[in-house]
Amino acid sequence: MPPQNNAPFSPVKLLRDYKRLRRLINENGAVFCAFDTETTGLSSKKDKIIELGAVRFDKSGVLDVYDSFIKIDFPIPPLVTQITHITDQMLEGAPSSHKVMKDFEDFSKGCVLLGHNVQFDWNFVNSERVNLGLKELKNKAIDTLDLARWAYPLNKKYSLQYLASGMKIDVRAAHRANDDARVCMEVFLRTVRDTDSIQK
Repeated sequence: MPPQNNAPFSPVKLLRDYKRLRRLINENGAVFCAFDTETTGLSSKKDKIIELGAVRFDKSGVLDVYDSFIKIDFPIPPLVTQITHITDQMLEGAPSSHKVMKDFEDFSKGCVLLGHNVQFDWNFVNSERVNLGLKELKNKAIDTLDLARWAYPLNKKYSLQYLASGMKIDVRAAHRANDDARVCMEVFLRTVRDTDSIQK
C-alpha cells in the first residue's frame, strides 16, 4: 500500500545503513519486531486498523508473537473483507484500539521495527495513538521494501508476496497481519544472508 504523507506526527526514523545489518544483528544484539496492520482503507486520517500482528526476534530466533483484531464502530468495507477475509463478525468481542496500542507498545519496546513499506503501518499506529491521547512510538525502523530494492536491484517487483515466492518462503495467509509480519521477518533475514558478502 502507498505511504501516507498527511500524518500529524513525526516520520519514522529509518535505518538505511544496510551494509552494517549483520553487525547490528550479531555484534550489537539488536532485537527486532516485524509488524503489519490490516486497515479499513488507505488514509491514516479517515480509516482504522482492524488487525495488528507482530513477531519479535533476534539472532537466536523468534522470541514472541502478537496478533489481535481491533473493534471498530462501523462495518468493514466489502473490498477490505474480500482482500483480507476479515469480517465484522470476527471483530465482535475484539479488544479496543486503546488496549491493542498499549499492548503493542509493550511488545515492541526497545525493538527495531520492521515493516514492508513501514511508513504506512507507522502512520496508522501513530494516528491511532494520537487520537487516543497516547504518545507516539519513537522506535527506529527498517523498511524491508527499501532494503529489497537495495539488495535486488534487478527485480521487476518488490511486493512482499513476490519476494516471498522468489525466496521460497511459505505464505500461509497473505493480507493477514500476523502472517505478513512473519513473512516480513523471513524476507529480512534472507536478504541479510543474501547480502552477507556486501556487508563484510
